[in-house]
Amino acid sequence: MGEMKRSGNMSRDAVLTAAEMRKLETDAIMSGRVSGAELMACAGERAVAETLSLWPDLQDTISRAVILCGPGNNGGDGYVMAGILAGRGWQVDVFALGAPTRLPPDARANRDLWAAECPVHPLADAADAMASADLIVDALFGIGLARPLDADVVRVLRAVPTSTHRMSVDVPSGYDTDTGTILGDIAFPADLTVTFHSRKPVHSVLESSGCVVRVVDIGL
Repeated sequence: MGEMKRSGNMSRDAVLTAAEMRKLETDAIMSGRVSGAELMACAGERAVAETLSLWPDLQDTISRAVILCGPGNNGGDGYVMAGILAGRGWQVDVFALGAPTRLPPDARANRDLWAAECPVHPLADAADAMASADLIVDALFGIGLARPLDADVVRVLRAVPTSTHRMSVDVPSGYDTDTGTILGDIAFPADLTVTFHSRKPVHSVLESSGCVVRVVDIGL
């Protein structure tokens, strides 16, 4: 990825709402400072780096990851992570929610890159695979969720084991980004959440429950 121009307003002390973060990303893309594809590639790279930094034991052997990808750009970040981990020699299984034709363009491009070499399984089939995974990645919804999870997603989250490493991209699925409340009766039980550019209100709630939150620069 080429050198990205930064806006100069990166602050890990800032707390942005979901709407503020979306506007920041849109403004950066519209200004030409960075493309959506570059942001997604950087997000996936930084998410992998922070995951392996927190859990270096995952690098000691051939590890197995299950990545849950959603129907938006958060899912695109998950496909980037899948490609990076597979390139490191990991065994990676991707389970996706929604039709690929409905993905945003950058997420669709990364999904197609993965699908050209490896299968993309239906999200509903993830339960058995998660039971033997060393790492489970939640890249389902990120900051975009505004309603309780559908029943099929709830069933998958109820099957997430407690005996493995669990990380979420940006915001664990099931949480409201701006209030920190669980929108239904369950959310992904993340041990690590990697968020981009700045904290969001939910992250203080996550930290109070024991989740590690890492904020990374993606070039905004």
